Amino acid sequence: MMRELQAFFTALMFYTRIPCPSWVDHSEEYLRISRKYFPFIGWIIGGASAITLLLSYQVLPVTLALFLSIAISVILTGAFHEDGFADTMDGFGGGWTKEKILLIMKDSRIGTFGAVGLILLLAIKFLGLMELAKIIQKNSYSFEFYQCIFACYISGHSISRFVALTFFKTHQYAKINDEIGSKSKPIAKGDFPTRDLFVASVFAFLPLALFQNYAVFLAIIPCFMAKWWMGRWFQKWIGGYTGDCLGAVQQVTEVVFYLSLLIIWKYI
Repeated sequence: MMRELQAFFTALMFYTRIPCPSWVDHSEEYLRISRKYFPFIGWIIGGASAITLLLSYQVLPVTLALFLSIAISVILTGAFHEDGFADTMDGFGGGWTKEKILLIMKDSRIGTFGAVGLILLLAIKFLGLMELAKIIQKNSYSFEFYQCIFACYISGHSISRFVALTFFKTHQYAKINDEIGSKSKPIAKGDFPTRDLFVASVFAFLPLALFQNYAVFLAIIPCFMAKWWMGRWFQKWIGGYTGDCLGAVQQVTEVVFYLSLLIIWKYI
């Protein structure tokens, strides 16, 4: 039990800026064990975003409330995944060889591709969530509205993290040498047990049960289609994935999930 608690707090410490107990040991072993809790971190971030939206919506216009809900997720994670997305955009946008792409991705400075990509991504996320909020409010009673908002945010954050997590099982870590890589390299070491993948999948898909319409499970399919396409792209150019690539996958599949919900609620 203590080992699992240590693993959970290690995940919380690595993936967020949320303070952890001082006794938590930051080690490569616990980083690897903590991988199964990555989708559960999505519960925390998604739940905080949903609470921010619902509370601020009582006194602010829905646009500002949505903006704050996105902002709180960025603050709580330290823009961890957004940074990975921006680095990935810069690397694949500005590099034409494996070495150059990885070198650009390692650069902490943001470039044109990263800046433009991040702006577009956040804009699509904001607009998608705004349309979802309108649809939910129009077709739900008060309690159902709160329930669906929580379901949208928690599912989006947990499923997108699970999709990124599956790269540990399906792809290899990309590197040229020890000088070029990412901070996720220690996590990528070693096998990812199927048992841990199953635990992570429970954390990822359980929030979908909060929805009244189980057709929302169809939204999982486009998320894995996006993963398949991005995985092929990563494999073609750099021979695998990096930590930045996983951040990009998380951000893209989160947006894909929200857009998929919009389509499902419109036609099903």
